[in-house]
Amino acid sequence: MNKSYETIFENNKKWIEEKIGQDADFFSNLAKGQSPEYLYIGCSDSRVSAEEMMGLHPGELFVHRNIANVVNTLDMNSTAVIQYAVEHLKVKHIIVCGHYGCGGVKAAMNPEDLGLLNPWLRLIRDVYRIYQKELDAIECEHKRYDRLVELNVQEQCINIIKMACVQERYIVDDYPIVHGWVFDMKTGKLIDLDIDFEEILSDIQKVYDLTNSSWVMSRKKNKNLQND
Repeated sequence: MNKSYETIFENNKKWIEEKIGQDADFFSNLAKGQSPEYLYIGCSDSRVSAEEMMGLHPGELFVHRNIANVVNTLDMNSTAVIQYAVEHLKVKHIIVCGHYGCGGVKAAMNPEDLGLLNPWLRLIRDVYRIYQKELDAIECEHKRYDRLVELNVQEQCINIIKMACVQERYIVDDYPIVHGWVFDMKTGKLIDLDIDFEEILSDIQKVYDLTNSSWVMSRKKNKNLQND
């Protein structure tokens, strides 16, 4: 156990040597700050490594992970990450990425008391309830799980679009754009679910519009005047 733990620090030394060998200023540049274009919200599953599967490097991806890539607006952790990414880092894209074979999604579809996990998994059960007719019509259990993975991603994207900081920034800058992806472990492929950000925003705006205020409109007006 101790040897396995120590291996991590040995790997770290090799990684430092490799990076410096490629670029002597790598760490000094890394320490200057970050300006990622992407916020990635994914599952905590140890088999899903965001930067690696996306081919990105340190400083290019702002990351938040939790069980089953849930965006709960009552969760200070995820909302703080999103607001910081949108308002301060000025990310252009927010990606919710689920994965087939997600243990959290499977657990949410089974009638079992999982203690402290119950309120978290209830958020996924709510997605199941919304789409119960569609899901129950899928005879293959495996395919039913996969479909709930996709629908869960879609609903978490909608939860992001409901947020005031996302709506307000989009009015001013036309960003960020929200995307829904699924990672297929069996093939290694990232699948874009083609979430229509603008259509969803338009559909839910009557109920979830949080931008109809004078100060938001003034920000947009002032920005447009500055650009003219």
